[in-house]
Amino acid sequence: MTPPSVVIQPSKSLLSLDLRALWPYQELLYFLVWREVKVRYKQTVLGIAWAMLQPLLTMVIFTVIFGTFVNIPADGLPYPIFAYTALLPWTYFAEAITRSSVSLVSDANLIRKVYFPRLIMPVAAVVSPVVDFVLSFLLLLGMMAWFGIAPTWGVLALPFFLLLALITALAVSLWLSALNVRYRDVRHTIPFLIQFWMYASPVAYSASLVPERWRLLYSLNPMAGVIEGFRWTLLGKASPNLAVIAANAVVVIALLIGGLVFFKRMERTFADVI
Repeated sequence: MTPPSVVIQPSKSLLSLDLRALWPYQELLYFLVWREVKVRYKQTVLGIAWAMLQPLLTMVIFTVIFGTFVNIPADGLPYPIFAYTALLPWTYFAEAITRSSVSLVSDANLIRKVYFPRLIMPVAAVVSPVVDFVLSFLLLLGMMAWFGIAPTWGVLALPFFLLLALITALAVSLWLSALNVRYRDVRHTIPFLIQFWMYASPVAYSASLVPERWRLLYSLNPMAGVIEGFRWTLLGKASPNLAVIAANAVVVIALLIGGLVFFKRMERTFADVI
């Protein structure tokens, strides 16, 4: 008996995202996430300690330069924990963008040979740095105990801000990963983009230092809301402006929907040009 054949065709509708097609491939998603984590620390001397060293060493540099030499105000908090709390979501975001933007090109052979929803690859690359985030978060808890800072009830909102960072990373990655397949110049612009975005976010400084006339434009940066949200939930800083958080959410949703549509449109030619 001849086995039934399945013909795979691209959707004719531009807005047909067909996200339900991802569900049967959840085991593949788990495998790709585990592979990302395993390969990252394979044959390293310090292993998973690198997950904590990166934000820790950056915090030390920021403390010396911005906290001591420049003496940037830290909203009444010790500058080391002020900076580290911001570096926690930022390091996750930067790693997620870096990995996911090249995820399709890195697995070009897999894309050419096997069919699966290509969306899984940037999703896996965005999810895998969460492991590093959790390890770095343990160090933050130790710092909070050292400085005598106890989290307030606002810590219950922490998962929301982490989710906002994850969705922001995914939204940006959908655009960059699809563009990188056709234009390999994109990967060379990513370090500059991340560096520029970091200085445009309140990582080394407080958002309260931003002049009033720039606040509206500044509120369009989703990572500004994420970082201020982390400082509020963990350090008891003044609660972020709800209007700013709402603006952040709108920007992220628009980026995500646009990224999904663009990615699905470009997906039709991935195997041909990758």
